[in-house]
Amino acid sequence: MTVAADNERGPFASRLLPWLLAGAGMVGLAAALILTVEKIALLRDPDYIPTCSINPVLSCGSIMSTPQAEAFGFPNPLLGIAGFAVVTTVGVGILAGARFARWFWLGLQAGVTFGVVFVHWLIYQSLYKISALCPYCMIVWAVTIPIFWYTTLYNLQHGHLPVPDSWRAAVRKLAGFHTVVLTVWYLAIAVAVLQAFWDYWMTLL
Repeated sequence: MTVAADNERGPFASRLLPWLLAGAGMVGLAAALILTVEKIALLRDPDYIPTCSINPVLSCGSIMSTPQAEAFGFPNPLLGIAGFAVVTTVGVGILAGARFARWFWLGLQAGVTFGVVFVHWLIYQSLYKISALCPYCMIVWAVTIPIFWYTTLYNLQHGHLPVPDSWRAAVRKLAGFHTVVLTVWYLAIAVAVLQAFWDYWMTLL
């Protein structure tokens, strides 16, 4: 496909975003719902072993019993249910032909920014404070990052986010390497996971 043809179809972030919001939103929503069910089961029976407690490292139960699992005074997955339900609805709405005002996009940007910051706080807590990983939480990590990244690119490309004119060329270049940024982001987290649990991984060899 030529650059001209691609430009006629619109920026890649614009074409991908609705599918990403709908698909990743549903995956995140499913993970949040499962975590909520597991949390309720654990509250009912303190001896319950969550389905995602597989070994000393992959252990949801270890994380669910920590204060970090209720950062705002209630189980974190409830935030996920609300947030991913909104994200999914927005994606489906765009696919159905809905168009939203700038203030709506700014609100969505604020929400996904909070989400990605909160997720990275949870990643840090899991790796360096709790010393355990939750498989379902990792699914949430995996979908939150591209939701934030492509929503931000979309808002930058459509002028919803105020940026100096001198930055616009940099934004276009950044958008051209969108998959590279995402790949490096994931690799950085993977390296952090390997480093944090290196001694355990070595016992599996």
